[in-house]
Amino acid sequence: MTSQQVIDIGTRALLVSAKVAGPFLAVVLAIGVIVGLMQSVTQLQEPTLTFVPKLVGSAIVIAASGNWMLASLVSFGHDLAASVPALLKG
Repeated sequence: MTSQQVIDIGTRALLVSAKVAGPFLAVVLAIGVIVGLMQSVTQLQEPTLTFVPKLVGSAIVIAASGNWMLASLVSFGHDLAASVPALLKG
């Protein structure tokens, strides 16, 4: 196994993790900004007002795209496992 192969595997792993985490993080960030804006307008600083909408938003994202996220991770795992014999040869 060469160092270039290790770098390629690491790059693919980072791309898959960014692709899977992207929708989740985008929704939670958008909800956080909207709730923070509403809190600053109303001057109501309650910690549960930020937690509950983020929890609901993340649950919706997981329900809507959880199958695709899991399929992407499983596909990466299968590709990695299939490439192990070639990586061990040289």
